[in-house]
Amino acid sequence: MRILIITTFCFFFISLNAQVDKAPDRVRGEGPFNQLIIRGVTLVDGTGSPPFGPVDIVIENNRIKRIAVVGNPGVPINPKRRPELKEGGKEIEATGKFVLPGFVDMHGHIGGRSQGANAEYVFKLWLAHGITTIRDPSCGNGLDWVLDQKRRSEANEIAAPRIYAYTVFGQGKYEGINTPEEAVNWVRENEKRGADGIKFFGAPPAIMDAALRENKRLGLRSACHHAQLDVARWNVVQSAEAGLTSMEHWYGLPEALFEGRTIQDYPADYNYFNEQDRFREAGRLWKQAAEPYSDHWNMVMDSLIAMDFTLDPTFNIYEANRDLHRARRQEWHEEYTMPNLWRFYQPSRVSHGSYWHDWGTEEELMWKENYRLWMTFVNEYKNRGGRVTTGSDSGFIYQLYGFAYVRELELLREAGFHPLEVIRSATLFGAEALGADSEIGSVEVGKLADLVIIDENPLRNFKYLYGTGAVKLNEDNEIYRAGIVDYTIKDGVVYDAEKLLEDVRKMVEFEKSEEGFEIKQPGINE
Repeated sequence: MRILIITTFCFFFISLNAQVDKAPDRVRGEGPFNQLIIRGVTLVDGTGSPPFGPVDIVIENNRIKRIAVVGNPGVPINPKRRPELKEGGKEIEATGKFVLPGFVDMHGHIGGRSQGANAEYVFKLWLAHGITTIRDPSCGNGLDWVLDQKRRSEANEIAAPRIYAYTVFGQGKYEGINTPEEAVNWVRENEKRGADGIKFFGAPPAIMDAALRENKRLGLRSACHHAQLDVARWNVVQSAEAGLTSMEHWYGLPEALFEGRTIQDYPADYNYFNEQDRFREAGRLWKQAAEPYSDHWNMVMDSLIAMDFTLDPTFNIYEANRDLHRARRQEWHEEYTMPNLWRFYQPSRVSHGSYWHDWGTEEELMWKENYRLWMTFVNEYKNRGGRVTTGSDSGFIYQLYGFAYVRELELLREAGFHPLEVIRSATLFGAEALGADSEIGSVEVGKLADLVIIDENPLRNFKYLYGTGAVKLNEDNEIYRAGIVDYTIKDGVVYDAEKLLEDVRKMVEFEKSEEGFEIKQPGINE
């Protein structure tokens, strides 16, 4: 009976994303080309190396074939040092611009009907922000649906990032798992169906242990949102020991750090299915954990690092908890947020993550302290050699696809990461966590051509990566927008990011015109 309850709870989240429209045939993007040369750029290669340039990057079909140093900063480029353009080839004159690896979003749900977010809308927002790979941590549209979009993306038949499909544990044939044997059978069936991994929410220890160990034996990877319904008896350290490869958010980590208690300090009237209860009390959780740098805190951290365990914190998705008004008024909502998605964000007792029943100063102060302690752990984890990746979990809690990913970069920077460490988490470390670093994650000869081209230096200001750019003032005292990705190259196909954003704006305008909709603040201008 216990597992049936948990499975029902998991499907509460899955139902939000049930069967959105698939992406249409690709009409945007050019290539791949027999040869593509990107000329004169400064390269941030994703490995942790400092920027260097000018270089010409030579791509043939969908692979990086050469990175040619063609000069020195501040002096004219010597034409004799430049790779020759072959007949039928294409070149992008990008002198003075910056090139980075395509970004990896480790927590990318592909839309949802309740949110009014179909695949084309989501994919184009991702690509326009330089995201060339996503991990779908639930396959909320169904595994077969996601595998179809994955195949079509691999063939460049649709404008979409490459996709890694992680099915929610218990979804499908073996729903209602009650024994370790049933868990093992489900994992084997999941592998046969073509999934890349599993997303767990929790289960009784014997079932979690059996499923994780079998998944590891089969060579698949895994993620877990350690839900409070099971975390008192199964935390992050136990998951890692059984074979979990990455944790989502931070649930299960403070519990592993408890001293002087074994269960979160829940109020007597707490109800987990009341989302305001759930998120308000979560804001008190890190204060209940061991002090930073204490013996127990160090032991947990060092144990996870020794197991090559990945943290995918998704800082951005909870940021409204510490500043609700900021999250509601992010400037991109007006042009890029679908009407149904805006409605989904509003206070509600039935929509996941719409828990603003009575959210105020005291809740925000708790969450600010929560972030301080959480960020301290994540930054030190990185400092000691642990892998931290970048995920967005967009489509909930006022966070919009693509835009929220850039905000995640800013929040890693706030946590203490050097800008180059942020980029490495967003690229190479994401690829490593997926087991794909031989193919993607850095700009190196032999790897797939997944690149981001931008005319401003994002290491100076990650806001340049937003689809709305960054506000600047010129010498004539005029305000202008700087940045915005110029081109996203995925698998050798060159996408004009501004055209993708234009497509999204038109989708939003159409939906608004059909409904006569405008964004309003509840209780103020309705």
